[in-house]
Order: sequence, then structure tokens, then C-alpha cells
Amino acid sequence: MKVQIGNREFEVARVFCIGRNYRAHVKEMNDEVPSAPVIFCKSPFCLVSPDTEIPFPAHGRELHHEVEIVVAVGQSGRVETTEQAESFIAGYGIGLDLTMRDLQRNLIKQGLPWEACKSFESSAPLGELVPAPLSMPRERMEFYCRVNGQLRQQGWAANMIFPVPELLVELSKIWALRPGDLIYTGTPSGIGPLQRGDTIAIGGNFCGESQWRIV
Repeated sequence: MKVQIGNREFEVARVFCIGRNYRAHVKEMNDEVPSAPVIFCKSPFCLVSPDTEIPFPAHGRELHHEVEIVVAVGQSGRVETTEQAESFIAGYGIGLDLTMRDLQRNLIKQGLPWEACKSFESSAPLGELVPAPLSMPRERMEFYCRVNGQLRQQGWAANMIFPVPELLVELSKIWALRPGDLIYTGTPSGIGPLQRGDTIAIGGNFCGESQWRIV
């Protein structure tokens, strides 16, 4: 999938996801606050553009929404310090890390990989991407998720356990970053179920609103 950020176009190379990056979400999941970022990946083929119908997955019963700030990488290399991170960021947006919660619980119990509950078809809806730098400090970024018009999730970048620059440094310890890499930076509290017929809308004070319908 190609994404547009201002006048630049990128072919998405990889989709990195960060788990347990907001304390309130860690609490609602009865997890422990991590000492380092929890990293997993989705396939770029999981991405889906706005105003698209998303089929309810056939391999589980509990489809949950997780709204997240998304960071788009614009250059190649490894980020060694948080001061270097800004030069690697091409833009920001909002996305959804759709999760099959019932399947995830079973996989965790068995100590098995997460691809089936996290990296299934259409599991990474992606909204508008806006160019960096923003017209506001990153800490003031606010974002939300509404289902059928009802507010379900609301978050602020300032509440991240591991802020964006730290995430780029940690990812760079494992992978050399590439233009087109996307980083889903974690979800705040308020995750919940989606049903067939639901309309889900996400947006923020730094970008426009995008929506999808579950069918």
C-alpha cells in the first residue's frame, strides 16, 4: 500500500506496533508496566484506507478496537539518540490496531505467536497522515475513537510510557529503519468490542477524521 504525506509518497515497508504503552490500558488488561517497549509487527497488507468496509473476521468472535497515533518514517538508517529521532519522522496520523481478543487470550495462555489475532486481513485501518513537523508540540497531540457516534477512547501523546523518540531508538537497536515504515505507538484505555454494522471513526487535534464500517 502506498501512503501520501504532503507532497511525498511512500510504499509502506513494514508496520511496527507497540503494546502496553499507556498505563491506564495496562491496568485495564491486568498486565504489568513494561520496562522496555513491547514490539510486534503487522503485515503491510493489513492496512486499509478510510471509507472502506471491513469484514468481521471469520476466525474469532471478539473483535476489539484499539486507536493509536501512527508515526511514518521518512529516511533510512538507525536512530541512535532521541535527538536524532525528529529527522527520521515524515509524518503522523491515526490508525486502528484491530484485535481478535478471544483468540489473543488463548494464544497468550499457550505462549504462541500473535499473528492470527493481530495481523489478520484488514486489521490495520489507517487514517490521514499529515507532514512533520506539527504545528503543536507532540505532547499536546490528542486523539479519539468513536463507535456509532459514541466516544469509546480518548488519548494524549503525553501519556505514553515510551515517547515517540524513544520508540525510534529502541526499534533501531533491532532494525535499520526504512522510508515508509509505520509505527503504531500503542493504545489508551477504553478498548472494546465491534459488531457487524458498526461505524468506527477516529481522528485527532492534529489530523482529520477517518471512518470504516464493519460488515
